[in-house]
Amino acid sequence: MVQSILLRILLLPISLIYGFFSILYNALYDLKILDPVSFNVPVINIGNLTVGGSGKTPHTEYLIRMLKPYLEVAVLSRGYKRKTKGFKTVELNDTVLTVGDEPLLYKRKYPDTGVFVDESRSEGIPYILMKQPNTQVILLDDAFQHRAVKPGQNILLTTYDKPFFNDFFLPTGTLREWRSSFHRADIIIITKCPFQLNIRDKEIMLQKLNLLPHQRVYFSYYRYYRPYFIYNPSITTDLDESTDVLLVSGIASSAYLVQYVGDMVNSLEIMDFTDHHQFTTDDLIAIKNNFDSISSSKKIILTTEKDATRLDMHRHYILENKIPVYLLPVDIDFHFGEKSLFEEDIRNYLLNFKV
Repeated sequence: MVQSILLRILLLPISLIYGFFSILYNALYDLKILDPVSFNVPVINIGNLTVGGSGKTPHTEYLIRMLKPYLEVAVLSRGYKRKTKGFKTVELNDTVLTVGDEPLLYKRKYPDTGVFVDESRSEGIPYILMKQPNTQVILLDDAFQHRAVKPGQNILLTTYDKPFFNDFFLPTGTLREWRSSFHRADIIIITKCPFQLNIRDKEIMLQKLNLLPHQRVYFSYYRYYRPYFIYNPSITTDLDESTDVLLVSGIASSAYLVQYVGDMVNSLEIMDFTDHHQFTTDDLIAIKNNFDSISSSKKIILTTEKDATRLDMHRHYILENKIPVYLLPVDIDFHFGEKSLFEEDIRNYLLNFKV
């Protein structure tokens, strides 16, 4: 505890320098010295103020599933940690090295949806409109800080356990920009809420948020489903009191996942890696050795669908060694019966969109 406090004190000057440049960058747009680009197609941004772990991926997937039956949807992401540069259309035969894990996940789960990567969102959108001219709505994955594009609807995610108003600039905290930037959001979603949330908890959070008149707030939580084998979704298993699990996780925050799995199974061992970790052969050997050391007649390796896109780089090793890697599907739902209200918010934006 003392060491943590001392470290935060030592990092404070770096955070203040980082914060100064972040505030300066935003001031250029707030004072209209720089003008963002608007497009003649609806653009919805799903982002946050922190470095990760707020649930952008499942919330983006939710919007894809909601909109795809009615509209031609395109998803634009940076493609974090990919080895390629510039604009690229994500194909089913791509890997995390060519497009990044999240875009690859979107494409594999929703193959009929156009998924694209570009570090520059303002350059990427015109390319999308050329490649996919029938596009009716663009979802920007993690572009809250990319102010060169003015989205028509800005969705800000922040977690229930660590909301942005209790955070501080990097590296002392996890904020990429100052708390007041939340005013750019049209919709704020408090993510990873407990499965049970009462009205009093909601009211306390709303008081602390200090909302602007135009902003709406929703409270979401995760729903997990039956795990399925990484290379055959028809092979599923149950998480129950007779199951021993080795959880392999390379996401920004696994606490919510760990709590859920831990409450379901007999025993839980965890191998935690950094967010977007590119698994190596040594990692796979270590995972197998840890799994083999678990004495159990019913044991599995469990991971997330996003981690699976990176584990897939070692498909041959997994299949050759018959490693039982199962993926835990996740979806989001909304507390207080507000799912329909959230979807109505999105529909109203699209119906009222004007060029």
